[in-house]
Amino acid sequence: MLWETIVLAYRAIRRNTLRSVLTVLGVVIGVSAVIAMVTLGSGTTEKVVSDISRLGSNLLTVRPGQGFRPGGVRTAADDFVMADVDAVRDQIANLVAVAPVKQASVVVVYGNDNHTTGAVGTTNDYLLAAQWDLSAGRQFNDGELNSGAAVCIIGETVKSELFGDSDPVGEILRLQKIPCRVIGVLAEKGQSGFGIDQDDTVLVPIRMLQRRIAGNTDVSTIQVSVREGVSTAKVKRDIEYLMRERRRVAEGADDDFNVLDMTELTKTLSATTTVLTGLLGAVAAVSLLVGGIGIMNIMLVSVTERTREIGIRLAIGALKRQVLMQFLVEAVVLSLFGGVLGILLGLLLAAVAAGYLAIPFIVSPTVLAGAFLFSAAVGVIFGFFPARRAANLDPIDALRHE
Repeated sequence: MLWETIVLAYRAIRRNTLRSVLTVLGVVIGVSAVIAMVTLGSGTTEKVVSDISRLGSNLLTVRPGQGFRPGGVRTAADDFVMADVDAVRDQIANLVAVAPVKQASVVVVYGNDNHTTGAVGTTNDYLLAAQWDLSAGRQFNDGELNSGAAVCIIGETVKSELFGDSDPVGEILRLQKIPCRVIGVLAEKGQSGFGIDQDDTVLVPIRMLQRRIAGNTDVSTIQVSVREGVSTAKVKRDIEYLMRERRRVAEGADDDFNVLDMTELTKTLSATTTVLTGLLGAVAAVSLLVGGIGIMNIMLVSVTERTREIGIRLAIGALKRQVLMQFLVEAVVLSLFGGVLGILLGLLLAAVAAGYLAIPFIVSPTVLAGAFLFSAAVGVIFGFFPARRAANLDPIDALRHE
């Protein structure tokens, strides 16, 4: 019985092929828009998480000042000193690495080539905190760190700009006017999620940068890597308590420093992209509802056109539920066909856009199943009223219809 109903629905759809295609088009656009938006949103969320994780695992960044306050104002404060770094390392538990950081903009010169980049004065803990390997050479040794030797580890961008394809390890370049021996090359990391080229950098011992470039012993940032499985929120509170004590912040006064938790930042940005994805999906779903209204409109037209046919069927013994089922199946078939085409088109559009935007292409089976079932629900909901109208026709009045 059901198979016969499906066959009848298929024949009725084929009789008006162009009209059926135009009707299905609304569902196709709606489903494809939902699939594309949700898939791109998932890919964007994954990229945000991946980019932030590249900055370091369970990373806390301690900076002087209160950061950006409401209205975009950033309050300044005195920098840290090496004693603050030592205190964090000695008094805070469950830490993997504690890296002091001092930065300066420098011109790097090699031969006839020069390149403006950022010099980072730090220790080997910086590489450990950022999970940054070397592609060539070695890290700083204790003697170089303690004496502030003129040695450096360069990023891939600096290597390409000054040395091309040749091996820079052992070569002498100049940071400003300071001769500096290259002892290593950082593994390529690419751009961060904030559009910064992480490979455009030069690492030097922090004592060297403080004495010979900055001219002071300040530490502008402390990067702290927390042991895996340990709550970064607890470590953050411990650091805040320690720094308030060391910087003599009065009770009840605002901190003159801030601690940025990358884990919290990841969660916040992920939640934001998820909300935006849901909003875009909801907007796209509106076009699916419009497609459903189109199906209802065409099915009502179809009932009017086939009034005599319905009257004949009812007159020779067809039951009302059989007529109801026939028109309902037609609406569902149209909607499901549009749903399948919409899913394929949506995946194609998402794949192309993901490649263009350089984000992961992540297909969610749950989203695909939900879109397919939603398209079926659209057929049932918007097809029911025309189907019921057909089933409730009086056979005599239907046979008289011209």
